[in-house]
Amino acid sequence: MDHETLEISASEFKTKCLELLDRVAGRKITRIVITKHGRPVAVLGPPALPKEEALSLFGFMRGRVTAPPGFDFTAPVVDEPLNAAQGRVHE
Repeated sequence: MDHETLEISASEFKTKCLELLDRVAGRKITRIVITKHGRPVAVLGPPALPKEEALSLFGFMRGRVTAPPGFDFTAPVVDEPLNAAQGRVHE
């Protein structure tokens, strides 16, 4: 059953918990569905790898933000001049 979903009863999971966690950590099992009385009650899987996590964040807002035609994203957003050299925002 390597690299597959494993469905297991809660009592069997309790008995084999440490072994199953090692198999999930080694990514030999992609997920475990734990059941009680034949009904799923929990799903266990490995955490995302750092690269997978980064890829899931890249572009996640794409298509959700719109701007009116001609909007200049590089234009200043404050009306007052900035004076960063002196550590002040407003004059």
